[in-house]
Amino acid sequence: MSRFPLVSHVSPDSIIAWRTEGAVTLRQFLTEVSQLAARFPARGHLLNMCSDRYRFSVGLAAAIVTGKVSLLPSTHTPETVRQIKVFAPDVFCLTDSDLCTVDLPLLRYPVMSGSQAEAFAIPQIDASQRIAVVFTSGSTGTPQPHPKTWGALVSSVQAEAARLGLLHNIPHTLIGTVPPQHMYGFESTVLMAWHSGNALSHAQPFYPADICQALAAVPTPRVLVSSPVHLRALLDAELALPELALVVSATAPLSAQLAQDVEARCHAPLMEIYGSTETGLIATRRPAQSEEWRLLPGIKLIADGDSVCACGGHIETMIAMGDMLEPVSDEHFLLHGRLADLVNIAGKRHSLTSLNHLLNSIPGVVDGAFYMPDESGNGHITRLAAFVVAPGLQAPRLLAALREHIDPVFLPRPLLFVEELPRNRTGKLPRAALQALFQAHAAQKSA
Repeated sequence: MSRFPLVSHVSPDSIIAWRTEGAVTLRQFLTEVSQLAARFPARGHLLNMCSDRYRFSVGLAAAIVTGKVSLLPSTHTPETVRQIKVFAPDVFCLTDSDLCTVDLPLLRYPVMSGSQAEAFAIPQIDASQRIAVVFTSGSTGTPQPHPKTWGALVSSVQAEAARLGLLHNIPHTLIGTVPPQHMYGFESTVLMAWHSGNALSHAQPFYPADICQALAAVPTPRVLVSSPVHLRALLDAELALPELALVVSATAPLSAQLAQDVEARCHAPLMEIYGSTETGLIATRRPAQSEEWRLLPGIKLIADGDSVCACGGHIETMIAMGDMLEPVSDEHFLLHGRLADLVNIAGKRHSLTSLNHLLNSIPGVVDGAFYMPDESGNGHITRLAAFVVAPGLQAPRLLAALREHIDPVFLPRPLLFVEELPRNRTGKLPRAALQALFQAHAAQKSA
């Protein structure tokens, strides 16, 4: 039976995290894991809602060593909680907020005893143990559950750390703007720190000033794990950035120009990672230098009809990818958008991802997204809509710029100017959020 340690740090005094109070040693971390595990109720599933990344990691570790499965949906809305209760009736919630009112049995994150255990042993976990169920974001429909085993996750994050040059090198601190409940944040800010000899920052900064503060609060070398939305806001704020060794981005493809701008401002390389909730990380690229993605060792892409499947490496079963991938060699591919976001209007097809990229490339556009309403069923052609944040930009000028690049059938009708888009904390736009925004506009128009 194959087993992997809970963490790859070996010295009791090695630093595994940074909090407001300072460094957290491995011995202290394991002591707090044991203290929290002793308070867990006799239930099999955990909804870990801790917003402090260190507390989340203690909760995750306590669940692993007690054989509980952590449920990681991308949102915690009342409807999501109802779905979670149906999925796992024996679920309880761990929270570090006194204001949490989620409709589940609650365990408040406790004040830990300052004493540390004299005995020191790193738990060994069965590679086949199911430690989490991660849910898709719902950006293209209803969130779907995907179970994750310990062995597959460890293999994935070790491959990521090796590709990024972070595997048991000089200890780095990982600062994440993305929540640990999301697959990207789960792997790249928590598990990768555990299994690369690095440390995680407890902070979850969102605004540019908070990001700078979180960076300054930890020692160099620092790695910023972020998303295009956060990085664009960070550039626009024009704040002085603390020294960075590396920037990592995911959740949406970066344009070459934005990547180059980030590298110039941060004086550090920017690496982009590609994957999915189903597969975890499978490829990386440096977008400032190349648009091609490079697969992780052992992972292969196999054409299967109109789709492409990924297999090998840490991927335990062959998985059909939800994106349009164009293999250019055994190791490299190009990404052309999601299969689910192909729209067909009057016999012509286009990718919403590609349309969004064009929209956001127009000078003066701060943020924007196309939306394809559901078919009306009345025989009329359904037209694309678009939401745009573009202060000072007029609709005719924006439409003229789009007309330079796309067929007129794909021009948005209506084109709606808004103050901001309803992005979640990872920068994604769930279809349900865009649908609600569109319906609110339609109701306002008919009123």
